[in-house]
Amino acid sequence: MAEEQRSRPAARTWSWRTRAMRVGLIVLLTDAGVCVFVALLQAKLIYFPSREYHSTPADVGLEFEDLTLSTSDGLGISAWYVPRQKANGTVIFCHGNAGNMADRLFVIQLFHKLGYNLLMFDYRGYGGSEGRPDEEGTYLDAAAAWDYVAEIKKEPPSRIALVGRSLGGAVAIDLALRHPPGALVVEATFTSLADVGRLHYPLLPVGWLLRYRYDSLDKVPHLTCPKQFYHGREDGLIPIENGRRLFEAAAAPKEFIETPGDHNSAGFAWASEYTDGLAEFLRVSLRPTP
Repeated sequence: MAEEQRSRPAARTWSWRTRAMRVGLIVLLTDAGVCVFVALLQAKLIYFPSREYHSTPADVGLEFEDLTLSTSDGLGISAWYVPRQKANGTVIFCHGNAGNMADRLFVIQLFHKLGYNLLMFDYRGYGGSEGRPDEEGTYLDAAAAWDYVAEIKKEPPSRIALVGRSLGGAVAIDLALRHPPGALVVEATFTSLADVGRLHYPLLPVGWLLRYRYDSLDKVPHLTCPKQFYHGREDGLIPIENGRRLFEAAAAPKEFIETPGDHNSAGFAWASEYTDGLAEFLRVSLRPTP
């Protein structure tokens, strides 16, 4: 009897160990499954394109050229070129990761009012653009936009401003590294996609899983053009501290402008005082053609 009683604690200990091992195995397999899911489908977690154009610049009374740009890897990229009489220069606008050009008509109106030609384009897989989006592809799409403005429209680089919002800010930064512009303006832009991922998925090995990096933090120190950084105080997707880190890493000349608003509402269009500041920055930065 005594021998039987002594064996029970050992049996109970083994039972708990077995259960703990099973739970640990389930957790491990679940984490592994999530990691595989993120690794294989990360493009769908980053890019949210819309194919249909629900409007065009003509709907807000602006004449435009409906273009198909050719990328260096052979894709056709949809773009709108909106001219301005007696323009002060040309803006190439890189939009964010969702929707398409038709969702940014207010941007076209704003820069037209400020006195600039504007070229807006859709990344591959967005709107009427061919292909599927990926990091290197978005860089090639932006390069095709630059080639059109610089080579077809003959706009000097000193009169070209690159403007990007959110993911588009990372695209604009990369383009500025490849083709130095007269000025660079970014809104609600991150240091790197990995840093944003770590903020929102702290339990996942984001840095190991990500194929798409958009590492602007490594690029901005090498940009010599004048730069403006806009960021909203209430930005919950890309916190303002992340934007400040990007600004601090950038080489001078540079300026950081904090505005009210969240990720989708903050920026130079928030109020006239910020739009006026943008206008003055571009006026000073973009040198007129001799």
